[in-house]
Amino acid sequence: MSFSAPLSIDAIHSTLETTALGHPLYLYQELPSTNREAYTLAQNGAAHGTVVLAESQSAGYGRHGRPWFSPPGLNLYCSTIVRGMRSTISLAHWLSWIPLISALAAVEAAQQVAVVSLALKWPNDLLLSQRKVGGILCESLFLTPNDPAIVIGIGLNVNVAPDAFPEDLRSIAASLSETSQESIDRNRFVAQFLLELEHCLDELRSQGSTRLRHAYITRCATLGRRVQVQFANQEQVTGLAEDISVDGALQIRPLSPHPRSQPMPLLDVRAADVMHLRE
Repeated sequence: MSFSAPLSIDAIHSTLETTALGHPLYLYQELPSTNREAYTLAQNGAAHGTVVLAESQSAGYGRHGRPWFSPPGLNLYCSTIVRGMRSTISLAHWLSWIPLISALAAVEAAQQVAVVSLALKWPNDLLLSQRKVGGILCESLFLTPNDPAIVIGIGLNVNVAPDAFPEDLRSIAASLSETSQESIDRNRFVAQFLLELEHCLDELRSQGSTRLRHAYITRCATLGRRVQVQFANQEQVTGLAEDISVDGALQIRPLSPHPRSQPMPLLDVRAADVMHLRE
């Protein structure tokens, strides 16, 4: 698909059922980055639930500052300010689960609006047939010591035609519309994503991560696969991804150096690049 109806605040609000997320909502034709704009708003005291949308980004970025393909009028570039962790869970638990449940909310929204079943690559990449269709980038700022503001950014390929991707992305990128005969309503998707995200945030606050962890595991394509993990210090570990811990870490069983040796102990991975290896 190469056509997509423009984003509209009125159209989003016409189906928006949230209590807080999307109130207020700012829509721009172009920004360098919705995350950068939302981060600035958060620094200046913007309320919980403030959402920044753009039809295009001139300097979109993902994890580690990697550039994000951001053509105009086709995709979703959306950043949400979240405040109010409250004291029902620990700060570390809150910060570790926000990226995972944000990705889970996007998967649920895709199922509801586009009837597309996406999978999750730990921690927060969205996959369609093993190709990346979107990702989540969360950035925190601590205006008070124990109650951070978090900017949850999502970049999602929605109505991009396969041949419209840059050549170096065509084999690894996908778009939601690939499985549909007509363009996907981005306004409805925004409203549904914000509703799913609000439900996940409310559940994490009030009930913890037990059910959310089970839901994430059900969708996680990383589990059961051989993976290569690269840490920030350039150390690499290859092993089998076995589970998600209660705090959201990916639990890896490193490959034993010798075939007959005892299994290696599980390694909890909390921050690293994870690559799915071919079987």
